[in-house]
Amino acid sequence: MENQQSDLEGDRQYCELCGKMENLLKCGRCRSSFYCSKEHQKQDWKKHKLICKDMDKLLLPKEKPGEGPPPGDSKKHREKRNSEQSDSATLPQTPNTDAPADRDEEVGSPTTPTANGQTSLSPQKLATECIVPCMNKHGICVVDNFLGADTGLGILENVKALYKTGRFTDGQLVSQKSDSTKDIRGDKITWIEGKEPGCEKISFLMSRMDDLIRHCNGKLGNYTINGRTKAMVACYPGNGTGYVRHVDNPNGDGRCVTCIYYLNRDWNAKEHGGLLRIFPEGKAQFADIEPKFDRLLLFWSDRRNPHEVQPAFSTRYAITVWYFDADERARAKEKYLTGAGEKGVKVELNKSSDSS
Repeated sequence: MENQQSDLEGDRQYCELCGKMENLLKCGRCRSSFYCSKEHQKQDWKKHKLICKDMDKLLLPKEKPGEGPPPGDSKKHREKRNSEQSDSATLPQTPNTDAPADRDEEVGSPTTPTANGQTSLSPQKLATECIVPCMNKHGICVVDNFLGADTGLGILENVKALYKTGRFTDGQLVSQKSDSTKDIRGDKITWIEGKEPGCEKISFLMSRMDDLIRHCNGKLGNYTINGRTKAMVACYPGNGTGYVRHVDNPNGDGRCVTCIYYLNRDWNAKEHGGLLRIFPEGKAQFADIEPKFDRLLLFWSDRRNPHEVQPAFSTRYAITVWYFDADERARAKEKYLTGAGEKGVKVELNKSSDSS
């Protein structure tokens, strides 16, 4: 850990264990949690390790449109930086350690927490011990190996078969339907309730998402979640199309949590592109999320998380579900009913079991 001298991105800082707000030390791995002493860090490690992952460079300095790489990210700077520290440029697996990190990461590159490698946790523990603290602190959470390879492959087969039926149509914008839509988003989509023939594995995924959200309910911000949309199954055909920077819920339509499941085996972002880039509000970094197979991503749906899908050069599949806050959804229904509202009509959370 290192002494913390000033506010980090304006966040309120306090000891994760006792709440003390003075003379704090910063966790050297995630660089986003604080403790008043190393002893308190050690005492809190069993809980903190679930969200403290060595995820170097998942969050990167922002660059303005039309500009080159951020300062310090040139080849010369990267070579110098690599010679000075042993940071990895990839997204590593969860370290198999029960001891807290006490080393420094690159200054200015805090990390987005992940539940990577935590699939042995029950849905309740995954929700309450990882997703809730991740979301409340960072507004973004990544869960790798969510359902396991066999189940993921079954879902992928459902999606591929569905795509072959020709049911997918061009993705539309929430606020408009115009000739310019294809310049904004290039995905093909279809909406799934979960009861359709041939969608049994997709239905299982939706039920597991519901399990997690049910266990999180009442603990995610100030939200009370009482329903969700149907599942939007999306495919980027791999012809270089993406989705420009946007906000899922810019106007208070009720959606509070975006939940995305990725189905892309052996994805190589350098070759295939297709990164989801999130620009957390008020932060000097952005988060690049690779659409890796069996990866679950959650983030706040409102203006706190503008994001874009970068051009994809290989077929890219994802399934997205949005969860509704009861109060905001009720207010939105009073104000208007849009095409997006009709597609996003509330669906009660599946009453599925927590068993695998």
